[in-house]
Amino acid sequence: MDGAVLDVTDLHHTAGVRPILRGLSLRLGAGESLAVCGPSGCGKTTLLMVLLGLVKPASGAVLVAGTDITRLKGRKLAAHRRAHLGVVFQFGELLPELSPVENVALPALLAGTPRRDAYRDAGRLLDDLGVPADGTSTALLSGGERQRTAVARALVTKPALVLADEPTGALDGVARDVVADLLFAQSAQRGCALLVVTHDTAVADRADARLRLDRGVLARTGA
Repeated sequence: MDGAVLDVTDLHHTAGVRPILRGLSLRLGAGESLAVCGPSGCGKTTLLMVLLGLVKPASGAVLVAGTDITRLKGRKLAAHRRAHLGVVFQFGELLPELSPVENVALPALLAGTPRRDAYRDAGRLLDDLGVPADGTSTALLSGGERQRTAVARALVTKPALVLADEPTGALDGVARDVVADLLFAQSAQRGCALLVVTHDTAVADRADARLRLDRGVLARTGA
């Protein structure tokens, strides 16, 4: 696959003397989705932290939008992350004192988008995802509405790559299915590469490909 949005090559990482990631490689293109599954403690969180540039691996390369983030530091790393990465956390990590549209607009504002454009884009995304943009506190939203707001926030900067950490882990039933459907559909529609870490096979099955991480090694699983 040429022009990969995410290109990870021979990634190694250790905690003390214990290997966490062992020769891990993967590639993901625009509009493609990948689910990474695995037992607790297998290294899924470490992998996400490396892909975000928050943990520096012992060796290997992590190219996001063509730039090896393992070679970036400080402001350059932060700027590259703002420009090319969106993140959906398990519990949303929204600011309850802000309205939904303020939460979604915030990453765009931090990336330098003019205020009017940031709020316009945030409002459109929330409308697409069925969340009231104004007139309510984020703290009063349902769990499903909060996660849909988190998806909108991850997409507002038009990132090349979206990372999702157990995005439906705090949801049950219909809310889980709605959020999962929207996350995969919106990422594909907007041409974002999407990598989802999840233990939920119903969510993982929505991805174009599914890998299992166990003892620091990735292996393809059945769909």
